[in-house]
Order: sequence, then C-alpha cells, then structure tokens
Amino acid sequence: MKNDTLIRVEGMEVLMKNLGLVEAERFIMLIQRGEPFDYTRWRKDQFNDEDYEAVYAEAVALYERNRTFKKAKASSAKAKDKAPSRKAKAPINTPRKAAKHPTPA
Repeated sequence: MKNDTLIRVEGMEVLMKNLGLVEAERFIMLIQRGEPFDYTRWRKDQFNDEDYEAVYAEAVALYERNRTFKKAKASSAKAKDKAPSRKAKAPINTPRKAAKHPTPA
C-alpha cells in the first residue's frame, strides 16, 4: 500500500504529464475551491453508460500501457547508469581562495 506522500507525488506527475503544469495547477485549484464535490456520485456517473466488459477492457489496456511504460523507463534508467559519465570531477583537495573582506578603518 502506498503512503499519502507517494500518492500525492505520483498524482501530480500524472496530472502534469497529461495536462501540463498550468492545467494541473488549475485542476488542483478547482478541486480545492470548496465547491461541493461528491466523489461517490461522480464515480457512479462516470461509468453509467458503459457495461462491465467495456470498463474491464479499458482497465486492462491501461494496466498494459502502464506496465510497458514502467519497463521502458526501467531499461532506460539501466542504460543511463551504464553510460560513462561526462561530467568533469573536481579535484578532492583543492585549496580555496581566501575571501576578500574589507579591512576595518
């Protein structure tokens, strides 16, 4: 089971990926406005016109897309880890320059 923080982070990632930053922020603002929002009624109305098989098929397709996306993301991360780093590393014991402070008069 995911904790609340992880759900918030993943939720914002999904919103920003699908809506973009501006619309994701706008969506959050609309939800928090204080307008009455009955989640249970919304869920009942959401699938009102669809039969069980159609909802199930859509859920399976979404699961497969998500699974494929996660596999691609994981293999991309592995490839990135194997690639040589191009960043120049700073020497470990480099003397720092003395700070220039005005001398008191």
